[in-house]
Amino acid sequence: MTQEDEPANLGKVVHLLVLSFSWGMQVWVSFIAGFALMRQVSRHTFGLVQSKLFPVYLYCLMASHVVSLAVYSAYHHRDMLDGQESARMALYCAALVLVGLNAWWLCPEATEFMCQMRVVEAEHGLGDQIGLGSQKEAYDTLREQDPKYKTCKLKFGLYHSMSNLCNLTGFICTTTNLIYAALNLSAI
Repeated sequence: MTQEDEPANLGKVVHLLVLSFSWGMQVWVSFIAGFALMRQVSRHTFGLVQSKLFPVYLYCLMASHVVSLAVYSAYHHRDMLDGQESARMALYCAALVLVGLNAWWLCPEATEFMCQMRVVEAEHGLGDQIGLGSQKEAYDTLREQDPKYKTCKLKFGLYHSMSNLCNLTGFICTTTNLIYAALNLSAI
């Protein structure tokens, strides 16, 4: 290895570390932590934890996507991209746009409606149980009897679903890029 190879190798290492960090964080937050936590704490505590955890998660993810895109762009000039490299660049950009959309719009909106629902649920003695469990009927009754709660629940469901879709699509983009990187370790 010559001194001329050191910057290129450093770029490869940074790229792979950041891409792996992104993927691991997405797996943990999206598929493991929530399911484990949901079975251990009350519904309102779970919502509160998510409302504090997700902004940190999304901004860390956004920063790692920016670094991944920057490193990849530095090694793949736009005028020299082939079809496969263009697709990877599009995946990096899509992941960044989706996490930005999630961080700046969807997650804050979902959190706002969740907080409004929480107030109404607490007024009716709901939300302290672990999971939905035995009080499912009470939530259904509340939704039928309180139009404000019903509206908040519908809007929360919409924003939460769009947030999940953005998160899952971004995860697929990251996974695809990580697989490509693993299959082509000699190049970034």
